[in-house]
Amino acid sequence: MENIILILLLAMGASFVQRVTGFGFGIFIMTALPYLMPSYAEATTLSGLLALTTSVTIVARYRKWVTWKRLLPILITFILVSAVAICLLTRMEGRTMRVILGIMLIFTCLYFSFFKDRIKKYISPTPACQIGAGALSGVMGGLFGMQGPPAVLYFISSEPDKEHYMAMTQMYFLIGNAMMTAVRAANGFLTAEVGMSYLYGLAGVAAGTLAGNMVFSHIPNRIFSYVVYAYIGISGLIILITA
Repeated sequence: MENIILILLLAMGASFVQRVTGFGFGIFIMTALPYLMPSYAEATTLSGLLALTTSVTIVARYRKWVTWKRLLPILITFILVSAVAICLLTRMEGRTMRVILGIMLIFTCLYFSFFKDRIKKYISPTPACQIGAGALSGVMGGLFGMQGPPAVLYFISSEPDKEHYMAMTQMYFLIGNAMMTAVRAANGFLTAEVGMSYLYGLAGVAAGTLAGNMVFSHIPNRIFSYVVYAYIGISGLIILITA
């Protein structure tokens, strides 16, 4: 019973963060989920399923803002790279890797916050940017269940407003998580325990998404990117603390 309540609360918090910032579900929930599930691989599978469900509800609302021409190159790259990363996954317990990841996220937050306008000149919907962001996202998603930051930094810099950004990120995460779930299932990670825990987490997803809807609608476009950068930095701190 205690695990059920914790999974519900984690899903609620992760869905709220995802709805407000457009990412962060995996970063939030994976700080504790590996301790509640039988294995790390099952934890990443549950995280992906719940994140997928969150994205479905958001995509239903913002689908008209999706521009497939800008989405497909980064999405296809992510799918290919993450599939390879998942197949290599056995059990991720590398503390050094998590520390490096945390430091990189904090540095990225500070750098993008201070040099936002300069960076926008170099990040655009070009094949090089899309493939690079998709590859980094695929590695992080396949191994850590945290594919968000590289894709988010690309979309927040290349999309014209928060509605386009939200639509593109959530369609990206929806399709990406659906693919990763299929690959994880093929590798035996979609177990009965994952299925039962998913059902428990659905109530948390619904509550967190609803609360996030209200907050997102009140964030002005001019400060939205800084909200995203701030959560990237917070994510880095969370990873360092829990490493």
